[in-house]
Amino acid sequence: MSKRINVKFYNKADEEFAEWIKEAEYDFAPYKELKFGENPQQKAEFYSSPEMIDYEIIDNKELSYNEIMNVMIATNIVSEFFDVSAVAIIKHANPCGVALGVNIEDAYKKAFDCDPIASFFGTIAFSQKINYEVAKHINSMSVKVIVAPDYDEKALKLLRENIFIKLVKINTPLKEYRNYVHKDIKITPFGTLVQDFNKSQLSKQSFKIVTKTKPTKEQIEDSVFAWKVSKYARTNSIVIANDFKTIAIAQGFINPVLAVEFALNTACDGSKNAILVSDSPLSNTDCIYAAAQGRISVIIQPGGSPKDPEITALADKYNISMIMTGIKNYRQ
Repeated sequence: MSKRINVKFYNKADEEFAEWIKEAEYDFAPYKELKFGENPQQKAEFYSSPEMIDYEIIDNKELSYNEIMNVMIATNIVSEFFDVSAVAIIKHANPCGVALGVNIEDAYKKAFDCDPIASFFGTIAFSQKINYEVAKHINSMSVKVIVAPDYDEKALKLLRENIFIKLVKINTPLKEYRNYVHKDIKITPFGTLVQDFNKSQLSKQSFKIVTKTKPTKEQIEDSVFAWKVSKYARTNSIVIANDFKTIAIAQGFINPVLAVEFALNTACDGSKNAILVSDSPLSNTDCIYAAAQGRISVIIQPGGSPKDPEITALADKYNISMIMTGIKNYRQ
């Protein structure tokens, strides 16, 4: 069984996408009907895509609609750190703990420590093979889905004994994962919206230290880590991080000042000498006053607000380094 989905384009500029779906027509063959969508009252189906990564669900367990969304976000994040030990914990399609470590066990412990409560019943993605020690800790808590490039023999045997955990193995190298992410499509009553997937990367041209107070090399590396995580948090988002570990993630706030205050309250003493990243320009001085009170060392934000000079001067007053990227990472 297959369904033909016809999409008519009125803007011919995107020739690449038109070619990708074969002149705006593509046969989407559903693998199966899902039990339901985001909620039990919503019907849902799972379709193949023109290009899909190579992956397998061990023991052929079925992923739900929400679990597939969580798996996607989790894999998006760890693919940003494909060449190091990285772990991302996702709940309701939002990151609640992300960390890098000297090895995968260290990264996992740091990510879990970000928000142990939210980590329960979450989806956890790993950039490297899961070992037995990590599997033992996973088995001691309630986890929905595990995603990893591989599992060692003892870890796989232990995790398969847990009938409540679903195991996903990503066979496509994470280094190549971003090649499979193309377009974001939303069908609305007002028309169909098609946009490129957000593959933003920092560059020397956009990355500017605008304060007299300069960050250290280690702080810059931490800032890049936190900035990559913030791409996958819902706008308005504030991520506080230190030592390649998220300490607090505030997301989905309408008021950016409340987002800053919430993140700082969550971080508590952990905000001292930490990095604060905003996915949108900071234009309210209250954000800087709050960051200073939380003893934040570095703020990284897009910039571009008419109040940039005032915000920069205030950051200098409190010896806070400020980096402006010139890149907004809104996510609705």
